[in-house]
Amino acid sequence: MKLKSNALNQAIKFALATTTTAGLFMSGSVIAAEESETKVNKNVEKIAVVGSRAAPRSVADSPVPIDIVGGDELSKNGSTDMLDMLQAAVPSFNARQQPISDAASFVRPVNLRGLSSDSTLILLNGKRRHRASVIAFQGGGVNDGAQGPDISVIPSVALKQVEVLRDGAAAQYGSDAIAGVMNFVLKDASEGGSVSIRQGQYYEGDGDQTVVDGNIGLPFTDSGFANLSFQYKTADATSRTLQRPGATALIEAGNDSVATPAQVWGNPELEDDITLFANVGLDISDNSRFYMFGNYSDRTATGGYYYRNPQNRSGVYTDGNGDLLVGAMDGNADACPNIAITSANVLTQDDYINNVANNDNCWAFNELFPGGYTPQFTGEINDTSLTMGTEGEMTGSFLNEALYDISASVGRNKSTYTLVNTVNPSLGADQPLDNSFEAGSYIQLEKALNIDIAKLYDVGLDDPMNVAFGAEWRQESFEIVSGEENSWEQGVLATQGFSVGSHGFAGFSPESQGIYKRQSKAAYLDVEAYLTEDFLVGGALRYEDFSSFGDTVNYKLTAQYSVTDELSLRASHSTGFRAPTVGQANVVNTQTSLVNGELIQSATYSPTHPVSVQKGGVELDPEESQSFAVGGVYQSGDFFLTVDLYHIEVDDRIAQTDKLFITQDDVDSLQGLYPNPELLLGGSITFFANDFDTTTQGADVVANYSMDLLEGSTKFSLAYNYNTTEVVNAGNYTSDFKVKRLEKGIPEHRATLTVAQDWENVSMFVRANYFGEYFATHADEPDIGDTYGWSKTADAAVTFDLEVSYFATDSVTLSIGANNLFDTEAEKLQEVSADGSYGSRAVVGGIYYESGPFDYNGGFYYAKATYTF
Repeated sequence: MKLKSNALNQAIKFALATTTTAGLFMSGSVIAAEESETKVNKNVEKIAVVGSRAAPRSVADSPVPIDIVGGDELSKNGSTDMLDMLQAAVPSFNARQQPISDAASFVRPVNLRGLSSDSTLILLNGKRRHRASVIAFQGGGVNDGAQGPDISVIPSVALKQVEVLRDGAAAQYGSDAIAGVMNFVLKDASEGGSVSIRQGQYYEGDGDQTVVDGNIGLPFTDSGFANLSFQYKTADATSRTLQRPGATALIEAGNDSVATPAQVWGNPELEDDITLFANVGLDISDNSRFYMFGNYSDRTATGGYYYRNPQNRSGVYTDGNGDLLVGAMDGNADACPNIAITSANVLTQDDYINNVANNDNCWAFNELFPGGYTPQFTGEINDTSLTMGTEGEMTGSFLNEALYDISASVGRNKSTYTLVNTVNPSLGADQPLDNSFEAGSYIQLEKALNIDIAKLYDVGLDDPMNVAFGAEWRQESFEIVSGEENSWEQGVLATQGFSVGSHGFAGFSPESQGIYKRQSKAAYLDVEAYLTEDFLVGGALRYEDFSSFGDTVNYKLTAQYSVTDELSLRASHSTGFRAPTVGQANVVNTQTSLVNGELIQSATYSPTHPVSVQKGGVELDPEESQSFAVGGVYQSGDFFLTVDLYHIEVDDRIAQTDKLFITQDDVDSLQGLYPNPELLLGGSITFFANDFDTTTQGADVVANYSMDLLEGSTKFSLAYNYNTTEVVNAGNYTSDFKVKRLEKGIPEHRATLTVAQDWENVSMFVRANYFGEYFATHADEPDIGDTYGWSKTADAAVTFDLEVSYFATDSVTLSIGANNLFDTEAEKLQEVSADGSYGSRAVVGGIYYESGPFDYNGGFYYAKATYTF
């Protein structure tokens, strides 16, 4: 039912007082009822403020499709990671585990509606959330090079709810809102709280997780609140490992220095993950309110790399042509010729024993790591933010009774990388005593100032027209801090065929170090009105100017028509953009990649770096988009249904190029432009480029039905997403393999069906998760057919989740549950190749494809105890 005049004005005041002018979002996609609310009243109508900054409305009156996921619902999951919690609740949201993926293992990229993680705008209490400093260099195709915010630092215990706007909204909020907007709303209670402890592990007996979290609401004088939350968790590593055949062959040949297994393929170990969140509000007068919120988070994660075989790892052990790489520590390469590897264990060869092992000048890495080695990669991620502001109602002047919100925010994310059990090959025998290298840091820092004003104007319609306008200033910087010298220096063996830099992840050199900044200024206008009692229309216009690439103007139109009291139709059209991040425009990095089954070092440079320019790199431009959506809402009694169709066109999409190999012509052209370009010969590089366009189409279906059943309260919830992407105008750097990953790498069909049951002292839910077919790949290795099984069309799969809670007292709740209850297996890599040799499973030392839509680790069970006060 539409709100009239005074009621509408009060509703807008309520909206601004609770979420600031950025707005709340709402949907019927509530998968499991929250225990406490359900026991009080299971039929409370859900109200939200849509993205147009107008009045709160019921879900049925929203002109755009929105999901709302309650904080209690998020905690009904075996995983302690916010990404996994959201994936179980929002079918168009996808997140993957990232084993052996450099920094992407620690800050996993996500997808909404099949677009990259930085195509979804993230808000906290309605304010833009800063990005992570981690760039996903191995992002599983669609997320290659993505740099989005780190959602995983937000604990469910701190949240009142999460709102997911599934519609383009760049005209309202600025860059990144191509796929939609996710708003994380912090709890704001001034009393009560909870403390819980959760323990779980995978069915395989590994990956033990312990989480302790808590929340408390406190009064802040008589007119405010201070809501505080914390979470502490640890998680052991998992292993879904297969001993590599090369390592087995070495052991059989008498090399007793090979570890079993030679490497571990699985989730990284998580240590001392501590997160603190605070949300504070205070009424400072009858017409104004002060607010402040922020967080401090810190965690350390350790993962592994691929095994370096001492018989064939080029750039360290061999020259790439089958000969043992021997270096002269005095710089005279002629004194130490390479040695042909003629046996299964080079350590037993006479020429190795006489010319290397017993020669102080001639060096081979078999002397240091005779059984090979597997680098370990540790990342410390530190995340902080603070937002302060005031909001209220103006008095006097032409803006009398207008509502305002003025705020300032700062956010910082720092990732520091350390490698152990590895080498800088160019240093030869002069390695650090502990074989440890601090590789350097990335720092993302963002600052923002916002002013938003909303006012009702009587223009002769049944209801006043809502007009909102405002301005924003933002500054974003990306800093590269160089690593310690031995992680990047060119040692005496650099010109003798040995790789340069800490192996696996080369340290950032002083030439890479620097701070890169960008500023933007924006202004917007947002108007919404009922033309008739049943016909709602809205429009938004935003102008934004960036110091790096210039300005852009975007618009949005929305409409909803109530056909009957039960049925309404809605539609929207908008343009949008995503500015290239400062990190994408300036990053320098070196990582290890698989190419044709072999490990190689691959460097990433900025698009304007001399090496990139030699390969065609140019300064980045923003992505541009057009979105169209139509849908309907039907509500009758306890039954609720929404169906929404969408069409999103994105031009000039930004992504990493495929690997480009340096030729002798490149080396000749780079003389004088880049120091020692000959060291690049035979290696590969990537950079970021605006290289292709895509068209994404799909449908969302959300249905809920509540009834009394089995002497209790029952709720059925269905959420389904169909999503397909087509790459058009693939550019110079987008291969057929990458096109297939972009188009087929995420299941086209995704659905969840949940049955939630509540009795007086017991509640439970069962959730079925359906994942359709998808193109499974591994380690960014191109599709080379069925010979080794690097890629295939994976079968559809269904997993089940279950949780049962017992309310022992009014304050104590005991819960047990399981994710992937029946231990549905992820898609397996090929064990034996078509030619009868070892398949991809053996080559990488893992069992499952890393690109699957659900956790490859298998079933996970857990127990949880919660004390509420």
